[in-house]
Amino acid sequence: MKPADFALLVAVCLFWALNLVITRWTVTEGGVPPIFFAAIRVTLLAAVLSPFLLPAPRQIGVMFLIAMGMAGIHFGLLFLGLAESTAGVAAVVGQLGVPFTTILSIIFLKEQIGIWRTSGIVLAFAGVMIIVIDPSQFSLTIGIVYLVGAAFVGAVANILMKRIDPMPAMRLQAWIGLFSITPLMLTSFALETGQVDAYAALDWRVYLASIFAVAGVSIFAHGSFYRLIKKYEVTLLSPLTLMTPVMGVGLGVLLLGEGVTWNMIVGGIIALAGVGVIGIRRNRRFPEASVGDKISQ
Repeated sequence: MKPADFALLVAVCLFWALNLVITRWTVTEGGVPPIFFAAIRVTLLAAVLSPFLLPAPRQIGVMFLIAMGMAGIHFGLLFLGLAESTAGVAAVVGQLGVPFTTILSIIFLKEQIGIWRTSGIVLAFAGVMIIVIDPSQFSLTIGIVYLVGAAFVGAVANILMKRIDPMPAMRLQAWIGLFSITPLMLTSFALETGQVDAYAALDWRVYLASIFAVAGVSIFAHGSFYRLIKKYEVTLLSPLTLMTPVMGVGLGVLLLGEGVTWNMIVGGIIALAGVGVIGIRRNRRFPEASVGDKISQ
């Protein structure tokens, strides 16, 4: 990999990790209800990328389901999980999207896997379980359930991506944002209160977080990653993207003062080792499986 491209990948991973920390702050210290913040993100995303909406996807129904898996449902669960858990835990648990996608590719795409990827799947889930069973900080809370659910629906969306015609990254993001606005807004106003007051409090940090989520993550990070996928093998990129959870844990400690336990360290190493094994052993029927979930962060 060229040094400039490696530097770009490091920046992409940093933006993904920073996004978890910023979102965690926004839905806790910032006081913005998590589902409403997810709705704001997709609304801004759709508005900014509206020039890319046309031509419309031919399989509009499949596009709607992909949007729900990558934003509508995924963001709702992810942001709820961040409200109840820590950015460090979210960074590691989110990596379950890789083994989930591989398992779904076995079921629905008839993917054949050997001992290495099987071992990787077992390691990934075992590592997360070590994190989860820590009674002091990372017990099985509703936050963990939300995060696992977010990883799973993101994996489902990855499989659905095989059913839709290829399209430019910005058009995909535009339709994901557009389709996700109404479900997230309706869910927020049905389940949450004080949304408008929280967002109208004129806290510049909340507004900056919204801009970063759209411009920094959805446009810069995801767009750059798409370009890297076109240039390099997935088996090269996938292990390198494991910088994201490592950065997420570090930034959570540095910026939010989150604690790190031995369970988190040991479980995180085991889980990420499993994800790395899956990424190195490339899928044949669904070669993007080990990195496809990244665009749903």
